[in-house]
Amino acid sequence: MNQKSKTVLLYRIILGAIFVVLAYALFSLQIVKGSQYKEIAERNYVRIKSLEAARGVIYDEKLNPIAVNNPSINLYYKPFLIKDKEKMADFVSAYLPISKETILKSIYDNRYSTFNEVILCENIDYAVMAAISENLNYYPELFFKVETIRSYIINNHFTGYVGRINEKEYNTYKDDGYKINSLIGKSGIERYYERILRGNAGYEIIQVDAYGRNLKIFKDNLSKKPENGLHIVLNINLDLQKYVNSLFPEKTAGAIVVINPKTGGVLAYSSFPEYDQNLFTAPISNEQWSCLIDDPQKPMLDRVINGSYPPGSTFKTVTGSFGLEKEYVNPQTLLASCIGGLQIGNRFFKCWTSYGHGRLSFIDAIKVSCDVYFYDLSKNFKLNEFAEFVRKNHLIERTGIDLPYEKKGFFPNNEWYTKRLGKNFGSQGLKANLAIGQGEVLTTPIQLCAYYAAIANDGIWKKPHLLKKAIGDRTLLYEELEENINKTLPISEKNLKLIQEGLWQAVNGKNSTGGGARVNGVKVYGKTGSAENAHGDDTHAWFACYATWDEPELAIVVFLENAGHGGSMAAPIAGKIISYYNKNVREQ
Repeated sequence: MNQKSKTVLLYRIILGAIFVVLAYALFSLQIVKGSQYKEIAERNYVRIKSLEAARGVIYDEKLNPIAVNNPSINLYYKPFLIKDKEKMADFVSAYLPISKETILKSIYDNRYSTFNEVILCENIDYAVMAAISENLNYYPELFFKVETIRSYIINNHFTGYVGRINEKEYNTYKDDGYKINSLIGKSGIERYYERILRGNAGYEIIQVDAYGRNLKIFKDNLSKKPENGLHIVLNINLDLQKYVNSLFPEKTAGAIVVINPKTGGVLAYSSFPEYDQNLFTAPISNEQWSCLIDDPQKPMLDRVINGSYPPGSTFKTVTGSFGLEKEYVNPQTLLASCIGGLQIGNRFFKCWTSYGHGRLSFIDAIKVSCDVYFYDLSKNFKLNEFAEFVRKNHLIERTGIDLPYEKKGFFPNNEWYTKRLGKNFGSQGLKANLAIGQGEVLTTPIQLCAYYAAIANDGIWKKPHLLKKAIGDRTLLYEELEENINKTLPISEKNLKLIQEGLWQAVNGKNSTGGGARVNGVKVYGKTGSAENAHGDDTHAWFACYATWDEPELAIVVFLENAGHGGSMAAPIAGKIISYYNKNVREQ
């Protein structure tokens, strides 16, 4: 074979080898791995577009809106279309209150979310949108969407607020259909009833080109309509709520809660200072956030369910109930004479008045809130039995109100003191302090209000709740969504009548401490409290009461931090609430 023939043969061998390799590769791509690569290719041009459901509106009992959805112009970007991230960040930050650094961080955080649409800014003014739109041909990665933004009619704590889902929440709830731009309830009713309010998102399957534009190839059976969230109707009466808010003394922190004793429905719910939830519906600025968290009055603290305080003399009904049930006293029992205080061991425990009350009956001791009577009564108590009795009155455990993050109350027992003070701690002085709602005993305004509502309801304790019903394509009553718990106070009918009589006298009797709550034409029962405050000079002012017409309709707790005496500061506020309800709510 000559040289020329050898060369031709070599080329043929090489070409044959190349053909074999190509043929094998083609066979592998189309036959062996065909389905795998087909799926990858389809993923590159098939997109599932989420269709968000409309969030349910929150209404008061008369269907006045409290939280609504308003139109919002929002700016998004598509990460895979960004050509110059620095240039885009400069452009957006020049028009909107969002820093270049924040934009670049968003791009970096979403670098693997190639085909997702990522939100940059919400609730953009129309004029700003128009100005940005004039330059969008230079920035194909940017586009606008008209969506909704949550808007709250009144400042409050009970509705809570919604915000964009964070990374932790997304990882927790992504299997429930949440996306990286989804809104989610962060606190309050918005969080507790998130699943009801949110509804169920729909979807649309579309075929897109390299720029993410819909090619409109798929026609039928490739979409699902979203199911809008249900609307929430609360027991809150918005007119009463606004009036209660208007009564709160300026620059004073505290809480007011109003409950219907027969149902447990919460009619008004105020924690002060309040804050504007609308600040959180879009990204909050560092300055706004600093103002909230640095405020010494802690406006973000919901004092109705998260503020735990010594209840002061409002607790004397519990102490008195225990004394009656254990038969340590009866209506005629006269205990130690009040001379302005009582000597217990080596300490003189003062009464709230240095003039003294003399020797009193049980009803009179409640009427004038004599500390000495309850100091002396507590000498008979076994601490662990007393602690268990307090628990059975539902003043330690959470009430179960339909809000997240509710705090427990507290009452110490022997084990608690032994752990901190040693085995030989002296219990008499500790029990005396606890008997008048001081020392280590702590309760929240909602717990105390539910307890007084139970006294009004002849000993039947109802779980307090904000929700009345959910409405939309179907109606769900509160009882269908939540366990409507009824409990009983650990007190006999006979002794409960004595407590009720004492509370009546405490408002309506001569020299009573709660006379500021009297209302013509309404039967008002209540108890004042002035609790010592370890963090300020003035006492905390309490007033707990209930009001009846043909039957009890209101239970109210007014709590004012560092405000002074309950009789002079808190009781008149309760009286105004009852009067307003009588004239403006009952007669509607």
